[in-house]
Amino acid sequence: MFRINENFLKLSAGYLFPEIARRVAAYAKENPTLASRIIRCGIGDVTEPLPAAATDAMRKAIDDLAGRENFRGYPPPNGYDFVRAAIAQGDFRSRGCAIDDDEIFLSDGSKPDASAILEILGTGNRVAITDPVYPVYVDTNVMAGNSGSPRTDGRHEGFTYLPCTLANGFSPELPTQPVDVIHLCSPNNPTGATLDRDALTRWVDYAREHHALIMFDAAYEAFIRDESIPHSIYEIDGARECAIEFRSLSKVGGFTGVRCGYTVMPKALHGAASDGRSVALHGLWMRRWSTCSNGVSWPVQCAAAALYSPEGRAQTRALTDFYLENANLLECACESLGLAASGARNSPYVWAACPKGLSSWDAFDLLLNEAQVVTTPGAGFGKCGEGFIRISAFNSRANVQEVARRLTVLAPSATR
Repeated sequence: MFRINENFLKLSAGYLFPEIARRVAAYAKENPTLASRIIRCGIGDVTEPLPAAATDAMRKAIDDLAGRENFRGYPPPNGYDFVRAAIAQGDFRSRGCAIDDDEIFLSDGSKPDASAILEILGTGNRVAITDPVYPVYVDTNVMAGNSGSPRTDGRHEGFTYLPCTLANGFSPELPTQPVDVIHLCSPNNPTGATLDRDALTRWVDYAREHHALIMFDAAYEAFIRDESIPHSIYEIDGARECAIEFRSLSKVGGFTGVRCGYTVMPKALHGAASDGRSVALHGLWMRRWSTCSNGVSWPVQCAAAALYSPEGRAQTRALTDFYLENANLLECACESLGLAASGARNSPYVWAACPKGLSSWDAFDLLLNEAQVVTTPGAGFGKCGEGFIRISAFNSRANVQEVARRLTVLAPSATR
């Protein structure tokens, strides 16, 4: 009989967000009269319309496909030149980062990129992961065979965990044991914490000294409003030699359903072959995309490029401002109940402490059953996420205001 990839057997029973969806569906089925009251602030899916610059560009691109003169078939596997140029200039060179157009690789999102990147790395790398953490980093490394067996506390043998707690401001400290690959996310999902210039410099210096690779997830950089916080790891000297950056248009442009993101793969970044040779990852990543992908569609790439026009820039700023205002409303509601909350300043998520005596899944169930509000239990992001819930600001203003009112079921004096 054919063999399976037994690394999948090391995974927890269900991915966090499908488990939340299952619980919500079961509640709605058992309580049909309350189902219409459910407001979802769990998964980070957007609710507002796409920026007009993007939809206008998509309409024109679809018209292109309706005639022979401007028809487009297979796109380049790594993206059209004009899109990559717009990204490299708009997101990097405008901030003083020396990123070339051909170091941009378009894809259908940063989540699949975080998995695909492991295809060009060897097995046996020692992986460092923050806790709490976006589950994709953990699960994809487990699937790739970079972990040992699962433990009873939800962690896996073989990983180096970097605790992010209230005591350290949810900012990971440098590992005390050797690691080869480090996953960092700023603004962080789920805590909303950011890494300032000094912190990022320490990480880059560590990676260069120890010949480690930083996987830097900057999917939420468009929400940064504090000018002292870097938007890209390449704002730090030396990062081109030790870091890969992942970006997404899902939140900044509302592309969760349209699907487009990109990876920055500097040509200066090298890894080691088993015979000791130094190998550029850029060529390997290009080879991977040429083999495994037919690229991103013409209408989507045109829409992506339009986000970097003056009109697109203004519209995406307004969109992210809207969600940040939602986050501020939710954070203030939590704090008014005496619940410590953070994340809303430079992030679309609120990381809120659970009421005393409630676990994160208890708080999730309480909000679902008594307030018909869906959140994300912090324990689903790792051991250090226990005692917190993540509340997403991706919703209409009316729904967010209603959620802020319903959060009162978490008040210590609320009747349960």
